[in-house]
Amino acid sequence: MKNPIFADLSLLFITIIWGMTFVIVQDAINFLPPIAFNGIRFLLAAILLIIGLFIFERKQLKEINFKLIASGFLIGFWLFLGYITQTIGLLYTTTSKAGFITGLSVILVPLFSLFFLKQVPSKNAILGVLTATIGLFLLTMTDVTGLNIGDGFVFICAISFAFQIILTSKFSSKYPTLLLTVIQILTVAVLSVFFSICFEDWQKVLNPQLLFSKDIIIALVITGVFATAVAFFVQTKFQKYTSTTRVALIFTMEPVVAAITGFFWAHEHLSYSALFGCMLIFMGMIFAELPAGKIRMIRKSKSFEG
Repeated sequence: MKNPIFADLSLLFITIIWGMTFVIVQDAINFLPPIAFNGIRFLLAAILLIIGLFIFERKQLKEINFKLIASGFLIGFWLFLGYITQTIGLLYTTTSKAGFITGLSVILVPLFSLFFLKQVPSKNAILGVLTATIGLFLLTMTDVTGLNIGDGFVFICAISFAFQIILTSKFSSKYPTLLLTVIQILTVAVLSVFFSICFEDWQKVLNPQLLFSKDIIIALVITGVFATAVAFFVQTKFQKYTSTTRVALIFTMEPVVAAITGFFWAHEHLSYSALFGCMLIFMGMIFAELPAGKIRMIRKSKSFEG
């Protein structure tokens, strides 16, 4: 369970879930306001996690203190800020540009880790980050246009997600996993509901015919249970056993899975450059997993064979 490879595979599993649910979320926010959808989604996840906490880990409740609550709130705040700025940004910029800018957290995470956690990324990890960033560009940036205010909001989103990853690494080893996850998810739920009431049309949300429609219920169950409750519990549980840079690299697989899912499910176009970008992202993740010096040995072996 504490093996870094097992931890990375667990994080890859939730990344695949996030990527596969991207199309579902896009369809759902065509009917529900996006911040309201996130509020309901995270509220459902929080309720499920609280029930699980009382049934399976009630003893963790004895460990509640101000530092734990503050840590969970801080992680949840950055996660919420990431979601809301991405949502606002998508109103002004293209999905492809938003995908690329959000993915820039793969560069921000090792930089922030160096300053805040004193974690120095390995040469293999740096090579993996550069390779994945090029792949991310090829996958998402099919048309390059000028920057706009939406891109600025999405860049704040990338910074927020980077801090969420870093803070999860910092606090997940100090506090009980399930309890920390509950506080994080509940923070996102409360903040999302509050901002939705302030800035969105809640009469639309309270329409029972819409809220209890088959498509919305399926979307909320899938995203609330698997893409939120399970996913963030797994992240909090296993991220402590791997480096933040590797986590960021693994999470770059989300747009890859989303692109493949969109191709088969929503019949979206997938160009040759996008396919090559997917390959580079995957290679970047593999580079980061190789032991130190392994890439250099492979190069020497190929040079000898030549």
